[in-house]
Amino acid sequence: MDFFTAQEQARRQTGRLVVLLVLAVLALIAVTTLVVAVVLYMAGIGGAHSQPQPTLQGMMALLSWELLASVAVGVVALVGLGGLFKRRQLRRGGKAVAEALGGREINLNTRDSDERRILNVVEEMAIASGTPVPSVYVLEEEGINAFAAGYQPGDAVIGMTRGAIRQLSRDELQGVVAHEFSHILHGDMRLNIRLVSLLHGILLIGLAGGMLLRSLRFRRMGGNKRDNSAALVMGLGAALMLIGYAGTFFGNLMKSAVSRQREYLADAAAVQYTRNPQGIGGALVKIGANAKGSALAAPQTAEFSHLLFSQGIKQGFSRFMATHPPLKTRIQRVMPGWDGQFVALKPAPGVTVEPDQSPQSTAGAGGRASVRDNVRASLENAGAPHAGSMATVLSAASVQMAIGAMGQPDQRHVAQAQTVLSALPAALKTAAHEPYTARALIYAMLLSENDAQRQHQLAVLENIALPDVFTELHTLMADVARLDVQLRLPLIELTLPALTSLTIEQAQHFRLCMERLIHSDGHVSLFEWTLYQLLLSHLSEHHGGAENLTLQACERECQRLLSVLAAAGLEQGLESVQERASEMAHALHAAQQVLPFELAAVEDADDMQALSLAVERLRRLKPLQKSLLLQSMARCIEHDGRIRPAEAELFRAIADMLGCPVPPLLGGGTEEQAVLAE
Repeated sequence: MDFFTAQEQARRQTGRLVVLLVLAVLALIAVTTLVVAVVLYMAGIGGAHSQPQPTLQGMMALLSWELLASVAVGVVALVGLGGLFKRRQLRRGGKAVAEALGGREINLNTRDSDERRILNVVEEMAIASGTPVPSVYVLEEEGINAFAAGYQPGDAVIGMTRGAIRQLSRDELQGVVAHEFSHILHGDMRLNIRLVSLLHGILLIGLAGGMLLRSLRFRRMGGNKRDNSAALVMGLGAALMLIGYAGTFFGNLMKSAVSRQREYLADAAAVQYTRNPQGIGGALVKIGANAKGSALAAPQTAEFSHLLFSQGIKQGFSRFMATHPPLKTRIQRVMPGWDGQFVALKPAPGVTVEPDQSPQSTAGAGGRASVRDNVRASLENAGAPHAGSMATVLSAASVQMAIGAMGQPDQRHVAQAQTVLSALPAALKTAAHEPYTARALIYAMLLSENDAQRQHQLAVLENIALPDVFTELHTLMADVARLDVQLRLPLIELTLPALTSLTIEQAQHFRLCMERLIHSDGHVSLFEWTLYQLLLSHLSEHHGGAENLTLQACERECQRLLSVLAAAGLEQGLESVQERASEMAHALHAAQQVLPFELAAVEDADDMQALSLAVERLRRLKPLQKSLLLQSMARCIEHDGRIRPAEAELFRAIADMLGCPVPPLLGGGTEEQAVLAE
């Protein structure tokens, strides 16, 4: 299943869940109305008289439109307000879920070898898949489990138990992380977190019944025999508890059914990403062999159980309530030759991994692993002659290959991510992991190549930037200036966990400093706009609007975006207006082949504010419509048969803003790629 089809299915699944919720609420209103009528009748309220032998006719006499309306208002208010309350609790996305489960964010410069290892694996997988690097949380639990949570890749987090970090090998960690990235890429993560909010509203009915029952402790019992209020409260409270928990029961059935199917898909995706069934398969075997299994002790585990890598709570009396497929079934699907035995393995010894090292996976690959490593090493030597530089030839096929790999990167992209991380200077990678130096890195990227303009920018920044950040800027700016264009986007992605940890005040000040740097010369360049918008899309609490627009409805926005891409790809040697116009027309003609309308260059293609509004609206395209737009963008930059690195990174950055994570574009010969694909 390709990325856009998976996104479309997740969008439709969300719609179905809303319909099911509405039906559940209507059923709850009907049942609650009936129960309230019975309670009122038994209590002799509303004109009814208590009788030793209640009659159906007497109970039905209490049913009225007024009672139905009153109950409907109450139920809708409880479900609606409960869902909104939970949604507000989870507005910070994955961080809120991780903290609710007792997680602690791993320090990006941690000296703990196990934590350093999982951070490296997550960074590799993020760069390989083209997604922002998520924050990583550790849960101090002995069970082996993990999760991915968030509304979108920009606010996603990866959580991992201490048991998983200590006991799983690097290959197994890579398999588990690949599984979680599948949830991020295929829209499962947003679906799962919305399920939490929807089901919380139904659960609130049961909680309201429990509160009514507990309130009886504060009422004086006895005295007036004709006072039936206590019995009324007790009956109504018990009825609401029964109804609420019944609703939650069926809601959990729905949640479990959705979750189980998604787990199978994520397991298969993990094998495709890593090309190593032993990775995720070995992790599942270790769960079966582990004394704690995958169970978590956190009180909120039941609420978030469908987000976990493996069953987090006891299965209960019915396997239909399980949020995950049976462990043996999952293992046999990824490792058909498994003997069915859960062999207790010793915990993997701690492997010291320096921040700039990426140990290669060799377990289960036999002799082919060494061949692949040798090819990769030769590619690294040829592609990165010195730190911070990469020499990659990108063809027209490179971008099509990257689009085809969206949501399903493979070992070639993981190898490319390892190459990129190796090519980044160690000082810059270390700086990307700390909030002060991460800000300095971004400021350094915004500095002009012109000496006079750069000095002016530094003078402007010195007046408003934090002194410590400004000092770090002077330390890092030389390395950043020498950075290869293909390494800029990965470096920006590495800074995101540190930048998302900023407080609201710090983030506002950071944004102000970027704006002052960008506008210091009175002109906003395309690179400045791209960097600013890319960071803004990931650092703001923006969960996106409904994706319901078509390309026809966004014709003007498409014209503007593609005109900007066409202008950015013009050869430096084109001096005359006629030559530039001819080249742009050629690019736009190629781009319009997959669109339902013709393209023409806009006159004010350098209006960055208009471009921002255009991209914001294009974010709301339906997933399959975004697929056509990406194909159009690809044809625009590849129309002359080759793609310059700056064009490739601009394409990927804009695709990221549109909510379309594109893996790195692969260059090199087909022979080397074939070896890496084995």
